[in-house]
Formats: sequence, C-alpha cells, structure tokens
Amino acid sequence: MNEGGLVLLAILLTSLIPGLVIFFLAETSVRLRTAINLAGALLKLLLLLWVMYRVGQGDIYELRWPFLPGIDLVLRADYLAVFFGTLSAVLWLLTTLYAVGYLEGSPHRSRFFGFFSLCVFSTTGIALAGNLPTFFVFYELLTLTTYPLVVHRGTAEAFRAGRVYLVYTLGGGVVLLLGVVWLTVLAGPADFAHPAGLEAVYAQQPITLALMFALLVAGLGVKAALFPLHGWLPVAMVAPAPVSALLHAVAVVKAGAFGVVRVVYDVFGVDLLDRLELGLPLALWAAVTILYGSLMALRQDDLKRRLAYSTVSQVSYIVLGVALLGPLATAGGLVHLVHQGLMKITLFLCAGNFSEVLSVKKVSQMAGIGQRMPWSMAAFSLAALGMVGLPPLVGFYSKWYLGLGALESSYPAFVLVLLASSLLNAAYFLPILYTAWFVAPRADVPRPSQSGGETSWMLLLPPLATSLLVLGMGLLADAPFSPLVWARRFAQGEYDP
Repeated sequence: MNEGGLVLLAILLTSLIPGLVIFFLAETSVRLRTAINLAGALLKLLLLLWVMYRVGQGDIYELRWPFLPGIDLVLRADYLAVFFGTLSAVLWLLTTLYAVGYLEGSPHRSRFFGFFSLCVFSTTGIALAGNLPTFFVFYELLTLTTYPLVVHRGTAEAFRAGRVYLVYTLGGGVVLLLGVVWLTVLAGPADFAHPAGLEAVYAQQPITLALMFALLVAGLGVKAALFPLHGWLPVAMVAPAPVSALLHAVAVVKAGAFGVVRVVYDVFGVDLLDRLELGLPLALWAAVTILYGSLMALRQDDLKRRLAYSTVSQVSYIVLGVALLGPLATAGGLVHLVHQGLMKITLFLCAGNFSEVLSVKKVSQMAGIGQRMPWSMAAFSLAALGMVGLPPLVGFYSKWYLGLGALESSYPAFVLVLLASSLLNAAYFLPILYTAWFVAPRADVPRPSQSGGETSWMLLLPPLATSLLVLGMGLLADAPFSPLVWARRFAQGEYDP
C-alpha cells in the first residue's frame, strides 16, 4: 500500500474508529466521548485539507482492494472527491460540537454519536469512491447508518418516519443496484478515472444505454429528493436538529446529488449524454423539482418542514447545473453543493436553537424572536438571504453561474425557472425575517433562561461560524482554493481539457 493509499484509509478511519469505540462508552463518559468525537472530526478535516492541497498540485491518491472477481473497491482523491469530502468534514466538526450541546442530558448519547460517526464514515466513503461499485457500497451503508439517527427519539412518530425513510431509500438502492449491475455486465466496473467503455454500447444499443442512465439517476434521485421521490425528506424532520442538519447539508441529499454528478461526468461523460439527448430530460426533472419544492415550502407553518421543502428545491439546483452540460452551469451547480450545505446547516441549527430555548417550532410563533435570540436570528437571516440570492452572500454566486450557464446553453428558458425560484425563496423567507425582527414578541413565548446569553456557546458557535462562512466565502469568492474557484477549475477540465 502506497503513502497516498494510507492517507485515504486514515481519512476513513478517523470516523470509523471513533464510531465503534463510542458504542462501548458509558452514558456518563461525556468528556471522553466528546474528546473522541472532536479529535476524529478535526483529524479528518486536517487530512482532507492536506489531500486537497496535494490534488491541486497534481498528485494522485488511490487505494485498491479486491472485492469481487474482476471488481475492486477503489478509493481515489480527485477534484470532486476532495470537494465533497472537505465540505462534509467541515460541517461534521461543527455539527458534532452542536450535537454535544443539544443532546446534553439526553438518553442514549453513546448510541447516537456512534451512528453519527458511522454516518460520516459512509459519507466520506461516498466522496472518496473511485468506481461505481465502491460508491454503491458506501451509499447503502449510509442508509443503514442514518436510520438509527432518524428514529433516535424512539417515539411512534419517529418509527413511522423511519419506516418511510427505509422504504424510499432501500427502494432507491435496489433501482441503483440494478443499474450498476447492468452497466458492469455490459461495460465493466465504471472507474471514475477511466470512464466505462460505453462507446461500443452506444453504437449497438443506444436505447439500452439511455435506460441504464435512467435507472442510475432514478436510484440516486431518491436521496437527492427529486420529485416525486422526495416523500421521505419532510417526514424525517421528526429527527433531532443535528440529524436534520446532517441529512440536508452533509450526508443523504448531498450523497444523491453527488452521485448524479459522478454519473454525468465520470460514468457517461458530457459528450455521450449530449448524443443521447439526455441532458434536457434531466434538466426538466430538476426544474420541476425546484418549483415544486419552493411552492410546497410556502404552505408550511412548521419551520423544519418549510426548510425541508426548501432543500427539495435547492438541491435540484445542483442537478440542473450538471444537466445543462456547459462549463458555467457546471461551476454553478457544483459550487452550490458547498453553498447550499453552509446555508442549510445554518438554518437547521438555528431552528434547533429556537425549538430548544423557546419551544418555537412554527413560523407563526416567530414574532419578535430576533429580540429574544438576536445572535441565532442574525445567523438565520444571513443564511435565508443567501438562499434568496442576495449578493455578496454565497447563494448569489451559485444562481449567477447557473443563470449564465442557462443562457449559454441551448435552453435559455431555464433562466426563468431560476428567477421564479428566487422569487419563491423570497416569498417564504422574507416574511419570517420581517416577523422575527419587526413584530413585537408574542406574550406566550418566554425569554431565554440562560444567564449571560441566549443559549449555550456549543449551540450558538456552530451556526454563527457557518453563517460567517456564508458571508465570507461570498466576499472571497475569487480567492485561491475558494469553492467557486475549485468548481470553475473542475468545469474547465471537463469542457476545455
């Protein structure tokens, strides 16, 4: 095993080993459990930052392990791998800190943090997967490791949500497996560094190839919450706030969207998709989901459900970007993988603070909450305005590049979808901000009881940090190694090698 392979293995172990160890810790071992969690998260982030730097210098990190006859499990660090992997590491570190404070005094914390770490292990494996079979293995592990988090509260409602979650995600996994097996039989295991030999299949069976693409995207579309495969996502909001943040910003929906990116660029390739004329159907699917999610968000009074439908809409920006098959749209879609993650995790962590401190769970209860919890509401406001697309926040850059990409494509009408979505984003976020800051507080909503602040620092620091990243990454969007510059470099390599 070479040095690069050891580094990739170490990145996986930084969440696998803590997860396994934490299962055996007593509930009272709070400091030890917290130390193991944070040490693993910090080490993973440092290793991924190092690998990102080396990949940017042209180095290759790869590890192969025999799996099945003719099929290896492959870990590889490329542009997409470190892009998604570093995002998950940054947000895992902050979410871990938040979860420690959020679950203080709650039962079953060792079980929670054990599966929490295994969930990140699976997500990191998805990021580093070097071929389609490896991706599938970690993709299904993600389903199994997130289910206990969804049902963590142990209520009847939580178990109902867990059943819905399993039906959707395991069903999507079966469809994805069918596509992976079919593709492997016809063209061999799809290695992301050396795309599958699909040209011969295209010459003889173009319809078969289109059906394989449909199976792969449909299987991935469940976790990516593409309409009408999104039904599990609003239901899963019964989970604790750190889990909701993880599902929406780091793990499940991002795994689905990331898988679509891999299939488009590293399995089929843009030239083949263009000849198969599959870009437009995928773009239309994403556009319908964008508008549907926004319209449904308008109808929700429950704050977490409004944010959930917002995720249904916003994650499809990523799919739309890759489906338009152009460098600007690709850059916009790919950078939204990071930007949406930062904005959405901020929103969910703030929603968790409102619920825990003031028992505010509905939009209709948020009058004057900015006066009661100004720091949490300030973080929420930055992220919400970013979602709307207000410059110089990060959401503006995603939508700008997607809009330019739509204009340079053969289908400029998708600009109208982006404009409509932004107006709908404003329609379901701006009234919240107005009510929170400019309407008098409700008499039945108490003031925070924490002395010296609105809540504990563990609950306040993570959303403040991510909200500052929403602003800072926008102000420094053109800085070296910013997500936007990284996304542009990837897109340039795909369309102008």
